[in-house]
Amino acid sequence: MLEERQEELINSVLEDDKEKIHEIIDNMYPIDIAIIIEEFDDDSLIKFNEHIDNELMAEIIEQASEELQVRIIKLFEFESIVHLFSYMSNDDIADILGNLPIKMRKDLLKMMKTGDTRQLQELLGYDEDSAGGIMTTEYIALRGDLLIGESLKKIKEIGPKTEVIETIFVLNNNMELIGTADLRDILVAPEDEKLINIMNDNIITVYPEEDQEKVSLLVSKYDLKAIPVINHKNSLLGIITVDDIIDVIVEEQTEDILMMGGVSKEERVDSSLGTSIKRRLPWLFINLGTAFLAAFTVGLFEDVIAQVVALAAAMPIVAGMGGNAGTQTLSVVIRSIALGEVSLKQNWKLVFKEVGLGIINGAATGVVTGIILYMKYNNPYLGLIIFAAMIGNLVIAGFFGFIIPLLLKVFGVDPALASAIFLTTATDVFGFFLFLGLAKMFLPFLL
Repeated sequence: MLEERQEELINSVLEDDKEKIHEIIDNMYPIDIAIIIEEFDDDSLIKFNEHIDNELMAEIIEQASEELQVRIIKLFEFESIVHLFSYMSNDDIADILGNLPIKMRKDLLKMMKTGDTRQLQELLGYDEDSAGGIMTTEYIALRGDLLIGESLKKIKEIGPKTEVIETIFVLNNNMELIGTADLRDILVAPEDEKLINIMNDNIITVYPEEDQEKVSLLVSKYDLKAIPVINHKNSLLGIITVDDIIDVIVEEQTEDILMMGGVSKEERVDSSLGTSIKRRLPWLFINLGTAFLAAFTVGLFEDVIAQVVALAAAMPIVAGMGGNAGTQTLSVVIRSIALGEVSLKQNWKLVFKEVGLGIINGAATGVVTGIILYMKYNNPYLGLIIFAAMIGNLVIAGFFGFIIPLLLKVFGVDPALASAIFLTTATDVFGFFLFLGLAKMFLPFLL
């Protein structure tokens, strides 16, 4: 459906058919329009912009990919860009400006209003993955000594310019944040009541340096619609809205999945060949090093394998099952770390549960594997060896799958980044050593 609309929209733009363009896009979401116009050439983008109103174009740019945002800003006149920015919230503008070359960013900031420029420069000064980097400065903050009637007048005046209207932030005379008030409570309260009397003073706040992932956990834990960002003097700097938190959750989950595969979060399917090589090759070299370590372990038992060729066929089973079991544990632990549910100091005893799980799962899969190998090679000792090795390696997998990410977290390393490499090394090396070591001990019974 989207492909059909894409072709229709391209043809309508080429024909300068404004009526047809609006007929196509009127019932479309801005994100879908943004996906379609990514395929436009420069001339088509300029023509398209001429046929739609600035507010819609601003919404499309907000939803567009970083590449398209930068391309549009480079393509349009700066006056047009500044005008489009007037329809956007400051946090979205800050995100867009943060992707631009420094000179272009400064030129745009010079053309904007002084007040907006100061706020944007503050936003751009924070790390993009911090609370300050994702906060918006468009909110409603009122003094607590205002009457409800006066507060409603202020809300009507300020509301159209803000991103969140259902939560009102309450300040004291020193402009310090002292609470929040729900718009519903304000609407039903008597007009001669003071705002401070209906506010909630039990507020959850974050500092601008706080990591965005921790902020998302707070919003999820307390079911917040918006979370205020304050400085160390308790002054309100901005707020983070739930739609930004959803973006953070998606971004963090994507990053963790990519990192577990040894891929950078900056890489995309359509990244250049050079970029993909740069992002992936270092991790492949690290994996190569661990592979040599496993190969060295196997090499210690070359004489045993030479005498019992069946061991060569059984080795991948032990290593593969250990890797799979370890990945199961690793996935659960990394997810629990991300949700703030587990730590090495408080939950280290849970490792015994994983060890127990390894014994049970190892015994279950070991019995099946042992029976199959016995039937194939007609040697009960080979079946017993694979049974014992399977239990041992799944215990190892459970132990290291639990401990490795928690240790990396303690040392300040992202568990998703390196856990898989260390786990694979542990299960391969210990798995091969255990299986082949047992085979060497029982070698007379295998010949």
